[in-house]
Amino acid sequence: MPTESTFLLAGLFLLLVAAGWTLGRFGERDAAGGESLPLNTDYLKGLNFLLNEQTDQALEHFLKMVRVDDKTIETHFALGNLFRRRGEVDRAIRIHQNIIARPDLAPEQRDQALQSLARDYLRAGLLDRAEKLFVRLSQGSRHQVEALEQLCRIYEQEREWQKAIAAAEKLESLSGRSLSLQLAHYYCELAEQAASERDFAGARAFSKKARSGRPQTFRGALTRAAIACEMEDYKTAIKLYRRVIDESDYLITEALPRLIAVHDIAGTNSKLENELRTMLDAHPNISKELAYTAIVNDIGGIPVIDECVEQYLLNEPTLAEFIDLQLHENADAGERKKTLARVRAALSKLSASIPRYQCSECGFSSQRILWQCPSCKNWETQRPHSRVQFDSLLQRGQASM
Repeated sequence: MPTESTFLLAGLFLLLVAAGWTLGRFGERDAAGGESLPLNTDYLKGLNFLLNEQTDQALEHFLKMVRVDDKTIETHFALGNLFRRRGEVDRAIRIHQNIIARPDLAPEQRDQALQSLARDYLRAGLLDRAEKLFVRLSQGSRHQVEALEQLCRIYEQEREWQKAIAAAEKLESLSGRSLSLQLAHYYCELAEQAASERDFAGARAFSKKARSGRPQTFRGALTRAAIACEMEDYKTAIKLYRRVIDESDYLITEALPRLIAVHDIAGTNSKLENELRTMLDAHPNISKELAYTAIVNDIGGIPVIDECVEQYLLNEPTLAEFIDLQLHENADAGERKKTLARVRAALSKLSASIPRYQCSECGFSSQRILWQCPSCKNWETQRPHSRVQFDSLLQRGQASM
């Protein structure tokens, strides 16, 4: 039965036929001058290898048979790209290196071969080799824009943020596209890196660049608040966390636990209740996000948050069979509190086993917020689930009973 490799080679063979026809046509002209090219015999020999599933022999034969010249170079590029897509990167590298080795190669063809070889290295995980070729291509070739895009991805993977900034700024200038959000995150990465090394002056400087003339990313506010905490400037940290909660619904899950922790460290818990009530009065719609955050982070003992959680649980239809609303309303305050505490504790425990964030672009899920999605590579596209996934949680909980 034909293997997958056989089908691949059949496709390659069809590509080579086009080059064979061209070579044959020119071969006839050469034959008139006293030369002949036995293309038919060569192709029959290659086809024989192919039909007998002698994969390596067939590939080697075709590679030797097809000369690298103006008539066959596109076939070589097609072969190399097919090998790369198939995961046979070593073969793709060999083909593209063979093209580059030609001393009489036209400049545009050489750039195309360098681009293809850089892609091979990238696919093989040889980032340093890919980087060198893309740097070369970024300096004036017709592949300049793609080279800069690939360099940004390489520098992101290697966490070389200064190089990423330089590449992104050059890409902005060449392409006319705005990469402001991407650049803001690069500077946030540098700020967090500096803060981890306790270089707070550097961290503040990078944080300032992250928001200087760029679209607002609340990651910068969270970073500045974390730096303020490290410097024991709790007043500034509290102000920044409150601002994030006030202005960014989707980052409440990040800011609220940190705000509570800072008040605890600063010894200002008495002010927290009034702050939260003031925020709720101004933005009643954040009640659900506060409740969700309290459940998944097991936050309790703060009256205003406990009230949000109670309303959240009582208004969740899936919990109707677990909380008999009529009995709950008729029970005394102590019994009501115990019932809700049990449900809340169970949900908090179960929520630890499910993803809390999901990318709005590709659907990638994770337990913690990731500023760059590992799947689609977009920045700041993850959002928290707006509610605990009660159906799946309860099914899982019942299955474990």
